[in-house]
Amino acid sequence: MNFIDQTLIIAKAGNGGDGIVAFRKEKYVDKGGPNGGDGGHGGDVILKGDSNINTLQNLRFKQVFAAKPGGGGAKQDMHGADGEDRVIRVPVGTQIYVGDEENKKMLIDITESGQQEIVARGGRGGFGNAHFKSAQRKVPRVAEKGEPGEELELSLELKLLADVGLVGMPNAGKSTFLSVVTRAKPKIASYPFTTLKPSLGIATVGDKGIVIADIPGLIEGASDGKGLGIQFLKHIERSKVILHLVDFWSENPADDYLKIRAELKNYSELLAKKMEVIALTKTEGINEGEVKLKIKEFKKEAKLGPRTKVMAISSAAGIGTEDLLSELKLKLDKKTKLRANKEEASETTTIKTPLREKMGIRKPWDIKKDSNYYIVSGEEIEKFAIRTDFSNPYSVERLYDILRKMRIYGRLQRMGYSPDGDYRLKIGKKLLPREDRIWD
Repeated sequence: MNFIDQTLIIAKAGNGGDGIVAFRKEKYVDKGGPNGGDGGHGGDVILKGDSNINTLQNLRFKQVFAAKPGGGGAKQDMHGADGEDRVIRVPVGTQIYVGDEENKKMLIDITESGQQEIVARGGRGGFGNAHFKSAQRKVPRVAEKGEPGEELELSLELKLLADVGLVGMPNAGKSTFLSVVTRAKPKIASYPFTTLKPSLGIATVGDKGIVIADIPGLIEGASDGKGLGIQFLKHIERSKVILHLVDFWSENPADDYLKIRAELKNYSELLAKKMEVIALTKTEGINEGEVKLKIKEFKKEAKLGPRTKVMAISSAAGIGTEDLLSELKLKLDKKTKLRANKEEASETTTIKTPLREKMGIRKPWDIKKDSNYYIVSGEEIEKFAIRTDFSNPYSVERLYDILRKMRIYGRLQRMGYSPDGDYRLKIGKKLLPREDRIWD
């Protein structure tokens, strides 16, 4: 399966079902009461994290993912069936964005397997006339239409979630290391750019599993898109620790190391500041004294401090790999402890924000005037208009009552609106019949 880490999808939630106007018709009952049922709610579109998936391959080609609509209400107070949700499984590490490249905004970050997030909410079912019965209104002839479900174009980007991100020049031994310490089976050969897609593996250290991501070989200019480039650098961003492997037999190991460090810094200052473990690879057959001399020379040329630990390994011969994993575990434990202390010191409470509020859609009502219309906008009042059956004069009359109760009608009059004037009234895109002609 190809590795796809970016795609566009359209999420279309189900429309709500319509409520109905109905009255009881029973033998020996002259005036049966209202019994029109409510419409069912439309299904939601939900993204669900799945640790068994590691690519967005199945979501490519801008597919439309639609949930089922709600059923209509029926007589005898029967509620319409709710629409079935549409669940889309995505890899853990998937981030969901809206907007174009210049105004792109992240809405959701799927960081755990099983995590579920609603990305498009189904429309609410319309009320049947039984809902509007009251002491003052014993024979309501009003029913609502169902709301349309939300429809959004979403950009999905996968950034691998791993404890350790493997970096290094092409052919530095990253794939071999990963295959030895985990059950991953990356392609391995003695030429550059063997790895053309990220690979994940889990190494066991004591009772702890460490997730390691093998990132395709970087080269000078990668942060500007050269070679395999920037498309894979983003996968290192979410690693807790960087494992930098350097080929012992390179013509200039220190220069290789510094070039990769420069690319990391050029891509992100935060990335460059991550905890790092450095290891020289392919040291099989080299005596201990020569290895120590090489490490000392490497640290000097790479301008590393005397306390910086540089390890030596041979994945093929199984030399030093266990010590390297232990060092990675120490770094990860330190990272976890620092994070726990930071969270304990913070008293901030995280509150999940509804998707529409994250997008800045929610707003109070407003009125604008153009050459022909007074236009009322606002999420709540527009929903009332959408649910109004304009073929039913009782429903239109109710909408005007709502405008009065929300104090919108008074504001319209203060702006110069008159029911018999030249200007018509719109709520969102809905054109209202003139109030004095509702019953015509």
